[in-house]
Amino acid sequence: TYLTTEELSSKIKDDPRTIRQSLKDSVLIGGKHYIRPFGGLKILYIWEVIEQEMLEGLNSNFAIPLANGGVSHG
Repeated sequence: TYLTTEELSSKIKDDPRTIRQSLKDSVLIGGKHYIRPFGGLKILYIWEVIEQEMLEGLNSNFAIPLANGGVSHG
């Protein structure tokens, strides 16, 4: 499913500016998470890829913070 920046922002409950300025090209990579159809300026995000990585991140980044500043990985 292809989403505009505004549609993606409503799905992930984040501001469209945050997606454009902070996530695009650092977390969301062109050709993997989004495309520019027909070489245009419009960006379409690929929801299934983004959703899968969000779910994988829940499992792989599980850490319990410790009092001394470290973390325990389960």
